[in-house]
Amino acid sequence: MFPKEHSLRFAQLGGMRGDPFGMKVLRPAGPAEAVRLYSQNPEALPLAGGTDLMVAWNSGRLNSRTMLDLSRLKEWRGIEATQDGVRIGPLATHCEIESHPAILKRLPLLAEACSSVGAVQIRHRGTIGGNIANASPAGDSFPALAVYEAFVHTVSQEGRRSLPILELFAGVKKTALKPGELIERIDVRFPAEPPDRQVLRKVGSRQAQTLSKTVGAGLLWLGRGGVVLELRFAFGSVAPTVKRLKAVEAAVNGRKLTAELIERACALLAEDISPIDDIRSTRQYRMVVSRNILRAFLAGA
Repeated sequence: MFPKEHSLRFAQLGGMRGDPFGMKVLRPAGPAEAVRLYSQNPEALPLAGGTDLMVAWNSGRLNSRTMLDLSRLKEWRGIEATQDGVRIGPLATHCEIESHPAILKRLPLLAEACSSVGAVQIRHRGTIGGNIANASPAGDSFPALAVYEAFVHTVSQEGRRSLPILELFAGVKKTALKPGELIERIDVRFPAEPPDRQVLRKVGSRQAQTLSKTVGAGLLWLGRGGVVLELRFAFGSVAPTVKRLKAVEAAVNGRKLTAELIERACALLAEDISPIDDIRSTRQYRMVVSRNILRAFLAGA
């Protein structure tokens, strides 16, 4: 932080509206202390990388709030590869995830999704746990985590829980986390067999450093004669939370991919996602582009 006189002068010049002296900051040294402090201060805002939270603070919206600074928790920083998958600490950064050898090899959609988050400075600072807890509909990593069927493990004074990633999100910027509950790990299993096709497609206003209008992730396993053994597909930025395409998946699983089936699947997309008109795009554009992404993937284009 700035010295007090510099901070006040900077604020007077319009550089920031956040009050650096009205903020109470709790700085636990380890996970157990973090859980205890959060239980005692359930109104506190957990602070991980701060790439979203500090924007809100700088605007003055978080003045006088209590912060739970998790940055000293080394135990929650690592990425551990096992025989079955990876265990990702909530304080692992997007850069660490996108460059991890096991993730690059066995979970490439997650690596690619993390590499598309903001600028390199954001990826070095932003954390996967903070991204999940922030619960933005446009979270770039969420569709990949959805098709890899990740689990989020939480901890509180009441004990531990394990939630499928899709059950964690409860709406725009809302989660199913209980008061005093923190994310302590994200588990992502490796697919038992490599998919025959996979895709991660982000569409935004420009090629880099943009919020997505739609972002899709897909995995496809094919059997003899082109029969679909399993399709997993998820879209973000087209609903209040990330969505697996349940109607689409049910329509094609166990069937041969024909042109007619692909068009039927694309028609069913409206049952799975509900795009809106907003400042970044229109509902019609999001739906058309999402259908094009799905159609191209199923057709092997």
